[in-house]
Amino acid sequence: MFHTFKEWFWLERFWLPPTIKWSDLEDHDGLVFVKPSHLYMTIPCAFGLLIIRHFFEKFVATPLAKSFGITEIVRKNIIPNAALENFFKCSTRHPSQTDIYGLTKKCNLTEHQIERWFRSRRNQDRPSRMKKFQEACWRFAFYLMMTVAGITFLYDKPWVYDLWEVWNGYPKQPLLPSQYWYYLLEMSFYWSLIFSLGSDVKRKDYLANIVHHLAAISLMSFSWCANYIRSGTLVMIVHDVADIWLESAKIFSYAGWKQTCNILFFIFSAIFFISRLIVFPFWILYCTLIMPLHYLDPFFSYIFLNLQLMLLQALHLYWWFFILKMLKRCIFTKNIQDVRSDDEDDEEEKEEEEEAPKSKDIDCLKNGLEADKNLISNGEHGR
Repeated sequence: MFHTFKEWFWLERFWLPPTIKWSDLEDHDGLVFVKPSHLYMTIPCAFGLLIIRHFFEKFVATPLAKSFGITEIVRKNIIPNAALENFFKCSTRHPSQTDIYGLTKKCNLTEHQIERWFRSRRNQDRPSRMKKFQEACWRFAFYLMMTVAGITFLYDKPWVYDLWEVWNGYPKQPLLPSQYWYYLLEMSFYWSLIFSLGSDVKRKDYLANIVHHLAAISLMSFSWCANYIRSGTLVMIVHDVADIWLESAKIFSYAGWKQTCNILFFIFSAIFFISRLIVFPFWILYCTLIMPLHYLDPFFSYIFLNLQLMLLQALHLYWWFFILKMLKRCIFTKNIQDVRSDDEDDEEEKEEEEEAPKSKDIDCLKNGLEADKNLISNGEHGR
């Protein structure tokens, strides 16, 4: 059964142009071609990145956070209460006044004590500003490294300057070592993000992040197996170049540097617009959608690749819509705030103030776009 499915899945008509066989892509004369088995290395490399991340957050991000005055918040232990805990988990984290009145009768506590218990209980589940800062630092460091690596790998490649070269000789294009390492690191990073979802800060777009990471891995895996390596490297560098500015804005948001945070967010918005709303649709999509028709007739993997890229462009437009709203709010209210946030987020901010009365209010980014593509996360209060 499995053997039959495997043979069907790897049928050449699904992956390669007509008349091209898998045997045409076997290594010969010192030339190496892509193989699906190469992707197996992304899993152990992902665990390697998790180990590197642990030490990076401990020995780099944490001291840096402390230099900005960010410290771990020591939250008070709440008094265990089975009835309130059951209500918190099974009903709502934010009881109404009617709920509170009923709980006072049930638990023999005052309304103020009930409200304070729920506030403390909610704060226990909230990630600390230190945790958010560490995550942003790690992602910034990785995106910066991959942007530099991408430029280093691609600056001397002819298809960067002449997009017709992307399809010259396709699909019999040998694999370069730089392309192998570029793909390996990018895919390993997204696998590591999936593996760390359970311990990372959980935001409102938690499920969307899972879908995004899986979609990114799917797109990179497909482009690898069908040997769309040249266009794939262009797609990756176009995305990485904007993400470093987003993560740097989040870093300064958590540090309480309002003006720096806002400037970096404006830079991110400009680069996002240029890279994903101009370069991506008018260069990259044109390269993958129109140019190959001069060499080849449409075939399955060509159609499937471009469907994925067009869906990605639709996401770019969706994210740009929220970025514009954030920019509008920043310009007119001097405060960058995610338009997807609700009153619950505001309440949580007030609760944090009450738990740390010495902290002062600052304007900050909320729920932003992630590596691949989320809105800026809630900034905390500066010290």
